[in-house]
Parts: sequence; C-alpha cells; structure tokens
Amino acid sequence: MGTHPCTTIDPQWPTPGQALARLRSAPPLIQCLTNTVVQQFTANVLLALGASPAMDDTEGEAGVFASIATGVLVNLGTPHAEEAQAMREAIASANAAGTPWVLDPVAIGALPVRTSLAHEFRAARPTVVRGNASEVAALAGAGAGGRGTDTTDSPEAVLGAAAGLARETGGGVAISGPADLITDGERVWRVAGGSEWLTRVTGGGCALGSVVAALAGVLMHDDAWPAGVPGGTEAGGDAGEGAPLGAGTRAAWAATVAHALYSVAAERAAAASRGPGSFAVAFLDELSLLDPADPALAHGARITVAPVEDAEHAAEAIAVDPRTAAGNPAPHEIPANPLPHHGRTYRPTGASNGAGTDPSKELR
Repeated sequence: MGTHPCTTIDPQWPTPGQALARLRSAPPLIQCLTNTVVQQFTANVLLALGASPAMDDTEGEAGVFASIATGVLVNLGTPHAEEAQAMREAIASANAAGTPWVLDPVAIGALPVRTSLAHEFRAARPTVVRGNASEVAALAGAGAGGRGTDTTDSPEAVLGAAAGLARETGGGVAISGPADLITDGERVWRVAGGSEWLTRVTGGGCALGSVVAALAGVLMHDDAWPAGVPGGTEAGGDAGEGAPLGAGTRAAWAATVAHALYSVAAERAAAASRGPGSFAVAFLDELSLLDPADPALAHGARITVAPVEDAEHAAEAIAVDPRTAAGNPAPHEIPANPLPHHGRTYRPTGASNGAGTDPSKELR
C-alpha cells in the first residue's frame, strides 16, 4: 500500500536549505507595506537572510513598486488612511503582475478599521495569510480576535478555520504559535522550535511575514519544483483571476520553509543570549550564518505533515517534535516566559495580562 501523499514530504520538493541557497543566489526584492513600529527590524531581518528590502508604502508609488518586486508584504499593524490606499495599489499591481503577496492581519477582530481592510484584502486572494491563531480565526469568520496583538486561541483550535480559509483564497495560511501550523487546505505542516525571546523583541512576528514573502517570491516559480505540484505559474486558474500565483501547495510550502528558517535562527540566537537585547542582535547574526548545507535545514529536521480531513486528529498526528523524537536534546527554552509565538504572545482566555504583554503598548 502506498504512503498517503498528505503524510510525507516529497523528497523532490525544495528543502529549507535549498530554498535558502536559491534566495541567496538571486536576492529577491521584497516590498514591505508594514507598520511603523517594525520597519527597521523587518528590513534588517531581510538583509541578514540575504534578501533586499524596500519599505515603499507611499500612495501613488506602491503599485508601481509592486510591479517590479519579487514579493510583497501587507501588514495591518498601523493602517493609516494613506498606507491603506497604498496597500490597495500594491495588491492590485501584484495580482496583475503575478507577484506573490502576504497578508498579515495584525490585531483584527475588535478594531474596526484594520478588520474591514483585512476582509477587503482577503477577497483579493493573498498568496499566504500569516498571523496568530486569533487573527487567523477572525479573518476566517470563526472568531472575534484576541487581546490586541496577543492571541487567546491556540493554533490547533483554529486549524479547521485556517484550512477553510486556505481553500477559499487558494493560497496558504500560516498560524504562529508554540509550534507553527501551515496549511494549504488539504494538509497541515507543523514547524517545531523557535524561541520565546521573539515575544520580547518588537517586530519578532511582523518580520516573519517579510521572510514568508521572500520565500514565496523564490519558491513559487516552476523551475523550483517537480512537475505536477499545484500553485506555480502554469496553475494560475487554481487561484482565480485575481491572484495567478496564489494557488495552494507551493504557497503553503514556501511559508513552511520560511517558518523553519526563522525557527532555526531563533533557537540558536536564544542559546547565546542573556535577554531580548542581545537576542535581537544574535538573531540577525544567526539568520546571516544559516548554511544551506546544514542538516537542520533538511526536510525532516523540524517539519512534520498530516492531512486535515479531521483537524483535531491532524494536530495530534504531527505533535511529535522531530528534533527530540530520536533522543536529541530539547531545544533552548526560557522558563517562566509566555509560550513562543513569533512576536505575539499566546495567553489562554481569562489569563491575566502579564508584564511585557500589555496590548495597549506598541504593536509587535
């Protein structure tokens, strides 16, 4: 009997290491329409990885720039009126050019301006949606959002809604959490690792969206894949007229690869850091030091996969951490801090608002 295609990773698919090598051989130009709090850190993350950032969010220019960019990030952290219009221009231009773009629906749910924008942009079929569990649930119409930028849901709890959203958009949906879950609507990939220090650095989560855009820009092209994997330039109809590069499997795998690279760098930076300040610097260093030949960037190093016909059972099936299943030492962890959440804290409903997680403070 053959292996279920949703329980294995095809060895012909580009590994995280191969994707990184491809990125560095031809650095992608990534346009970031992102919030004002995180622009510098986001640009530095892209530079450290090997990509080229451009923070053009000017109305009247953003659409022009999107037509030449390799990938586009649309982050709703500080959605003032001019930037919102620039986002509309960039999305329209990216869709017309067949350029992959990422939607990060920061803090949507209770806040009306960004929530309205997020649903407007969802209809344009982003290549990838990336957010925390409460944000993804709110965008999918299955929740009311979290506490500011903090989530009150776990990724596993919203996996079914995320899979439905992926099927609607024809792209990938990535949920950050203690372990990240990424789905194309048919299967779910789990990326283990990362560091809790990402919740203590402004931009730790938002910058991940730019890395997803970079990897989508690199991996959506046909020559990166074996024949028959949906989502490339030959499969524009899968995504609908609006988003010719937005179709499923390749988009979700690009997001999975981005999360894996981010996770490895964060884990290593945390092991050498004393606190969030040193971690932020070390994280940039570790991104730049990632080696495409590193065994940690192979297929089975920290990524597992399962079908999503039954979201609850799928989450259970991929819950084993491949880094520790073979007797390897547990990754570096920081006791008594919030659970790792790539820059946005997970706190169960009803939990107190601890130090450093006040949603009235800067968007992270």
